[in-house]
Amino acid sequence: MFVPEPYREPDGSWMTELIRLNPFALLVSNGPADADPYATHLPVIRDPEWTGEWTENLAGGRLIGHMNRENPHWTALETGTPVLITFTGPHAYVSPTVYDITPAAPTWDFTSVHVHGVFQKIEAAAPGEDSLEVCKDTVKAYERDFGAEKAWDMSRSIDYFATILPAVGAFRVRITGAEGMFKLSQEQDQEIRDRVREDFALRDSTQYRETAGLMDRMEKTGTIKGCPVHH
Repeated sequence: MFVPEPYREPDGSWMTELIRLNPFALLVSNGPADADPYATHLPVIRDPEWTGEWTENLAGGRLIGHMNRENPHWTALETGTPVLITFTGPHAYVSPTVYDITPAAPTWDFTSVHVHGVFQKIEAAAPGEDSLEVCKDTVKAYERDFGAEKAWDMSRSIDYFATILPAVGAFRVRITGAEGMFKLSQEQDQEIRDRVREDFALRDSTQYRETAGLMDRMEKTGTIKGCPVHH
């Protein structure tokens, strides 16, 4: 992913937060020489068995996820396959009407993290207890971050999990590096950035309001700084 310097986050904590709060990812790997790459949308979380500290570019970290074993992508993947996992965070269209200047051009403010790593099938032949643990860990993470006020108790559904487990392919990705792009109107003067953020915050759209909230937090921490950008 091409990331102009002003849009590059200053530390990896912004990337790990984006991954945690936007865990429905896109996993991509090369296909056959005469075919397109494989791409699958799927849930991905930090591997709870990995107790290390995140590095600046996330290298050395681990992620886990699962996909349908009938997916041709699963069949094509092998332990050791290089993969790319993309996570998309808050994003919103910026209309030139917000700038109140001429000439101007529309753009799209967005946030994204691209994770590079090495794929490992947790149980290649048939799913068992380890694959079940991946599913349980995923449920725990999502109930914690996105569930209802009272988290769902999965204990009475474990037997049901076992009935669908044969269709589940669990995997681990060992991260070799990552880059994050946080394009949030840094190329504009402070006054215009303020107008963009205020416009987003007033929209009847969760996506716009989340983008405004992220802009606000990053500005308060000094992460967003005005700087001309050549596209």
